[in-house]
Amino acid sequence: MPDRIAHWQRIYEQCENDELSWTEAEPTASLTLVDEARLPAGAAIIDAGAGTSKLAAELLRRGYGDVTVVDVSAAALERMKAELGDDASRIAWVEADVRDRDFGRRFDLWHDRALFHFMVEAVDRDAYIATLERSLRPGGHLVLATFGPEGPTECSGLPVRRYDADSLQATLGADFELVSSRLTEHRTPSGRGQQFLYAHLRRAA
Repeated sequence: MPDRIAHWQRIYEQCENDELSWTEAEPTASLTLVDEARLPAGAAIIDAGAGTSKLAAELLRRGYGDVTVVDVSAAALERMKAELGDDASRIAWVEADVRDRDFGRRFDLWHDRALFHFMVEAVDRDAYIATLERSLRPGGHLVLATFGPEGPTECSGLPVRRYDADSLQATLGADFELVSSRLTEHRTPSGRGQQFLYAHLRRAA
C-alpha cells in the first residue's frame, strides 16, 4: 500500500493535467448518472479517487452543498484546491486510501471514475467494497466507471481489471442493483481512445 501511494503522489507531482491519460475536459458521463439519481441539493456525495477531476466543481455549480473529495495523493488534492480557489472551502478534502478508511458517516451517492479497476487482487476489491458498504447508506446510489471489456489492460504503468455491466454487478454483490449502464469512449489528451463502462447502481434499502 505505501508504494502505491508513492506512485500516485509522484504522478501528480511530475505531470500536468494534460499529460494524464484520464483527464477529461468535463465529467459529462458522470454527471449524467448523478442526475439520474435525482438527489436533493442537501445530499451527501463522495468522489473516491478523484485525482484532479472537475466533478466536485460541477457539483457545487449544480447546488450540492455536501461534497467530499478523496484521494491518496496530497499533490492531486492541492492542485484541485488551487483550481477551485475560494470554492475549495466548500468541499471536505480527505487524503486517504479508501481500502482502509472509515469516514465515520454515510453518503447518499458514492462516485468513482477509474479507481476501482485498479483493484486487481481480490483482497483489494474486498477492502474497497467493505468501505463502500460501510460508507453508502442503504438505498444510496453508486456511480462507478471502469475500463470496459475492450479498454486498456493497464494505466499509468499499473495493471487494471476490465468490466462489463454484468461482471461489475457480480463483483459488487447482490446488495447492489444495476439501474443503468453504458459504454463510452474517452478521448485522452493525446487523442487516443479508451473504452469506459459507466454504471449506476443502487444499494438495497
